[in-house]
Amino acid sequence: EIVTKDPRRFDNESARHKALDLIGDLMLSGRKFTGHVIAVKPGHGPNTEAAKALRKNYAAMRAMVPPVELPQAEAVLDITEILKILPHRYPFLLIDRVTGFSSEMKCTAIKNLTMNEDFFQGHFPGHPVMPGVLQLEAMAQTASILIMRMPDNANKIGYFLSADKVKSRKPVVPGDTLFIDAEILSFRRSIGTAIASCTVNGQVVSSAELKFAIVDA
Repeated sequence: EIVTKDPRRFDNESARHKALDLIGDLMLSGRKFTGHVIAVKPGHGPNTEAAKALRKNYAAMRAMVPPVELPQAEAVLDITEILKILPHRYPFLLIDRVTGFSSEMKCTAIKNLTMNEDFFQGHFPGHPVMPGVLQLEAMAQTASILIMRMPDNANKIGYFLSADKVKSRKPVVPGDTLFIDAEILSFRRSIGTAIASCTVNGQVVSSAELKFAIVDA
């Protein structure tokens, strides 16, 4: 039933009005989405309920752990090859594998964390969290892989000089897979600088700028 006396500007003006109402109400979800919406007897009441349901489902999906696909490449280094490059040994070797090189100066490594890690026993009992300083060390070791692979640096050792702009954003816990990205920014006269970050489930958990020196062992 048409209650207005004003003439309609379009033959389907009522349908257009309902469609715009629906679009506006769904925006109350606060999220952009791509999909095909079929509305049966739409109105502001059911539209806003649908927006609430979208917001609730979005929050539930964010809590789900996304699948992690490990990249593969010809340049992958397994633990045996890492041991040939880095001097670190248990319990202070904090990378398990290098999953790929984007260039000679950029790579990604991983650290698989289990409850068996020594540091989880005391940090903290009943609430295990990977210390931020160990994440920083994992970043430094990943950056060292890039430098120590250079022919002139064979059989040398890297000393950690400083860390700037260190940020810890989220806790890292048993069961997490830590993806460590490192990129060498400069390397002159045995002094290098790098940027690095640690990521879990696609979210950056820590990052830093690193400075180090390469010296004879």
